[in-house]
Amino acid sequence: QVHLVESGGGLVQTGGSLRLSCAASGSIFSLATMGWYRQAPGKQRELVASITRYGVPGYPEPAKGRRFTISRDNAKNTIFLQMNNLNPEDTAVYYCNARSQAAETYWGQGTQVTVSA
Repeated sequence: QVHLVESGGGLVQTGGSLRLSCAASGSIFSLATMGWYRQAPGKQRELVASITRYGVPGYPEPAKGRRFTISRDNAKNTIFLQMNNLNPEDTAVYYCNARSQAAETYWGQGTQVTVSA
């Protein structure tokens, strides 16, 4: 079993930055990939970024204009999401996700990010 705890959400103005953290505990040795998803009101949950246990990041959009950066600190069993130049369309609940090598999926409780115009 894996337990994920997100932190770092909040209210920020357009153009501002936030850094989300997700601390993992439990059977973390079994984790293959961790990542961040977000879900805005009335929309489906979508992938924001992922990172393998070896630190290889993955993003759903091209690098040009990318505003979010995922990273990890293996010593602290924590991943981060640095979000820059935020805009109101980024307002959502951001969820930490982890997948084990056995394809088990775990979710955090989510952290609210609100970007004001």
